[in-house]
Amino acid sequence: MRHITPALLLAAGFISPCYAAPVTPNFTSGTITSETRTRTEVVEVIKQIEYTTGTSYTVTGTNINIPGTPSPGANYTIINQGAPFQFSETHLTPGIAKETWIDRKTVEDSTTNTLSVFTQ
Repeated sequence: MRHITPALLLAAGFISPCYAAPVTPNFTSGTITSETRTRTEVVEVIKQIEYTTGTSYTVTGTNINIPGTPSPGANYTIINQGAPFQFSETHLTPGIAKETWIDRKTVEDSTTNTLSVFTQ
């Protein structure tokens, strides 16, 4: 069995209980303001390639004599000489028909301000 030393008993005599004191705030009202800033950046890269696998030939026009079966190198003539005319000839072979490349960056900045008011 252990013995309690006299110094320990003497120290125990000096220990007194502690009591909490009430705390009363010394303000009656106040405000808090905050500001939040955000930035969002979206980067898009769109690459689209369209291919053709066959051959197509198109001829259009006004005041142009187009034979019944148009073909590349055909002899097209103007119907009314001296009158306005329009002529378009398109010949597509297999391969890349169209390429579309879009590089787009969208930036959005946002600011939120908050005000809190409190009273007691």
